Amino acid sequence: MIGNALKSSLIIMVGSSMSSQQLVSTNPTDRLNEDWWKQRHNYCVEMTKSGGIDLVFLGDSITQGWEGGGKPAWDRDFAPLRPGNFGFSGDRTEHVLWRLGNGEIVGLNPKLIVIMLGTNNMGHGSSSPTQTVEGMKSILQILRTKVPDAKVLLLGIFPRGKESTDSLRLQVAEANAKYQLLADGNSIEFLDIGKHFVRIDGTLRDRLMPDYLHLNQGGYEIWVKAILPTVKRMMNVEVQLK
Repeated sequence: MIGNALKSSLIIMVGSSMSSQQLVSTNPTDRLNEDWWKQRHNYCVEMTKSGGIDLVFLGDSITQGWEGGGKPAWDRDFAPLRPGNFGFSGDRTEHVLWRLGNGEIVGLNPKLIVIMLGTNNMGHGSSSPTQTVEGMKSILQILRTKVPDAKVLLLGIFPRGKESTDSLRLQVAEANAKYQLLADGNSIEFLDIGKHFVRIDGTLRDRLMPDYLHLNQGGYEIWVKAILPTVKRMMNVEVQLK
């Protein structure tokens, strides 16, 4: 059974620019056929039940990568803040909607939820930038309703593709411009740190993103330094810059 939260979010999405036919074509339950995904979902449900998480990271493989190349930075700078990693490789907005409706995060009382999500919607060709933003809007509505005391830091989708003219780079830029409008100046803030991964000529810094999408350890070091002051401020934790 799909949870009530997910049902509500799907209604919101159907009522926007995403049609019911498009929702069927991107059925979020497709991932239940992947054993690793089911196991990670079950783990995250148990993590939610256990509680004790003040800082939630929600997203796709780029977020999950805090457990790989990003682990040194995570252990050094985020671990003291009682974090939880809810990143799933390959996830799109509809998968996160399903996860929120099926036992993840809802029930926690975190101080802050950091979201990095949307690149797979456009990268897999399942969604336009506008549809990606509508999916994010639904996620934010669920979080505001089900986790009302948490603040949200919505991050701009990282640039992808080697050149500034890459079609996916342009789609990401369009989505980010609309993501920015989702910030409410109160509990939801938007922060785009994509400039740190691009050279002056617009090409992607492949020393940080070797495949022009995913970060290596150096990329995660850039990420943590770029958001840590904002994270600590939003969590009302004393900021100590190194």
